[in-house]
Amino acid sequence: MSDHLKRLAAPGTWPLKRKISVWATKQSPGAHSLESSMPAAMVLRDMMKVCDTAREAKRIIGNRELTVDGVPVKNPKAPIGVMDTVSLPKMKLNYRMLLTDKGKLTLVPVSEDEAKWKLCRIEGKTKISGGKIQLNLSGGRNIVLDKNMYKSGDTLKIDVADQKVLDSFPLADGASALIINGALAGKVETIADLVVVKGPSDNVVRFKSGIETVKRNVFIIGSSKPEIKLPEASE
Repeated sequence: MSDHLKRLAAPGTWPLKRKISVWATKQSPGAHSLESSMPAAMVLRDMMKVCDTAREAKRIIGNRELTVDGVPVKNPKAPIGVMDTVSLPKMKLNYRMLLTDKGKLTLVPVSEDEAKWKLCRIEGKTKISGGKIQLNLSGGRNIVLDKNMYKSGDTLKIDVADQKVLDSFPLADGASALIINGALAGKVETIADLVVVKGPSDNVVRFKSGIETVKRNVFIIGSSKPEIKLPEASE
């Protein structure tokens, strides 16, 4: 895998000016895909705009001043992805990484209290020793529960400090959902129905607006209305 990335070849989700320079930082492997995240140094310089150069961004990160989900970032190439909370405690700046309605990554300002929790989608479940259930969550987190209480595709509201489950939002009729991949990425829709497809094909989620997409593209963000603050609509 190459350690370099030209700006012209950067994912379309990255909110970059393509021709101001040739190269862009390529993130290290992590919990987020290339399309759904950006490296920490570029988030500081190009999205938060708290510095002018990559060298200054690296210095900020080297001083442990940037935190993601409450944990100081050590690697300038660390991926920061959708639903991550990004903070600069010394400047009292807190953001949540989301998608605009045009499918571009963006930072939404949040309060200090909002930065203490995040939404995580249940990607899968594993039965472990003792009859307990391990939930495999988006963003690379795992939670072990005594009972099998949730389904894959549901979303949990997690305290980022102790991983305590604060609330849950099932993938069900009437739930509010953010589309995170595909041609409709960034759209916020209300679920009408989940169509279970027989065979190896993905299940399909239909929305009340009449559009539909595969289940893996859907991230529940609330039971009836969004639990998170959303980006302003693009003009």
